[in-house]
Amino acid sequence: MKAVSIKESGGPEVLEWIDVEDPSPAAGEVVIDVVASALNRADIMQRWGLYPLQPGTSPYPGLEVSGRISALGEGVTGWQVGDEVCALLTGGGYAQKVAVPAGQLLTVPKGISLVEAAGLPEAVATVWSNIVMTAGLQEGETLLVHGGAGGIGTFAIQIAKALGARVVTTVGGPEKAARARELGADVTIDYRTQDFAEHGPYDVILDVVGGQYLERNIQSLAADGRLVIIGLQNGLEGQLNLAEIVFKRISVHGTTLRTRSKEQKAAIIAEVQDKVWPLIENGTVQLVIDQTLPMAEAAEAHRLMEAGGHIGKIVLVNN
Repeated sequence: MKAVSIKESGGPEVLEWIDVEDPSPAAGEVVIDVVASALNRADIMQRWGLYPLQPGTSPYPGLEVSGRISALGEGVTGWQVGDEVCALLTGGGYAQKVAVPAGQLLTVPKGISLVEAAGLPEAVATVWSNIVMTAGLQEGETLLVHGGAGGIGTFAIQIAKALGARVVTTVGGPEKAARARELGADVTIDYRTQDFAEHGPYDVILDVVGGQYLERNIQSLAADGRLVIIGLQNGLEGQLNLAEIVFKRISVHGTTLRTRSKEQKAAIIAEVQDKVWPLIENGTVQLVIDQTLPMAEAAEAHRLMEAGGHIGKIVLVNN
């Protein structure tokens, strides 16, 4: 098969479409013939050498795919060769085939094409596991989503609205603000000219930025507020006022989906299938795809993501 390999740490030019060994399914796994994969910020970090991989993880980037099952490992039940699926991965999605634990498989929602489905598993599982399972967002609370026009943000806005929350989001420019409002955001804040802390307080903040946002995140949380940090685009360090955390009873969570155990991922996927898939199938939650490119053009897709002009997901398709 072919896969996108990272020949060394660096810019998009280090990605190469090369011949590699086909995967085989271990016990409890299936092999998927990949129709499409989708970009995530973690792919960029991995390419730059900033995302250490766990032992046994595929060296190829890609945290979500769609496709058809082509082989079943020992002990797999409930799935058949030929089933159309999408899946949450630990890596290896930028390829023609990938092995994945059966507990991380999802059916393709009705009304969603197989190519489009590649943009669902990582983003939806990230949003649900963090704003619901970790932060416990409740009806009537206010959620602040940083980066509301991105792959994570577009889902976070819609899922939070479906839960009955008020949603505020930071975006970069009027076009992204308009799209965020179309998706249900109650308030949009242009982070280039406005201070999100002035629009609080917030009950829950979903932060993909990190770094210097930490202090203002804490300042703008309400009493009993919850901050969930899932990205570090703005750096690894920030100021932290412990008195505010103590006296406002604030909870700070740092999470990543990729390093969770197979059992944890399976539990998240089960909830996503049960709670979110019906919202997608009835149109309450929409998949937002910016554009699709051939898998062999992963370098160009990375350039587009790093340029920051996209709205929603960027998808890679095997021709």
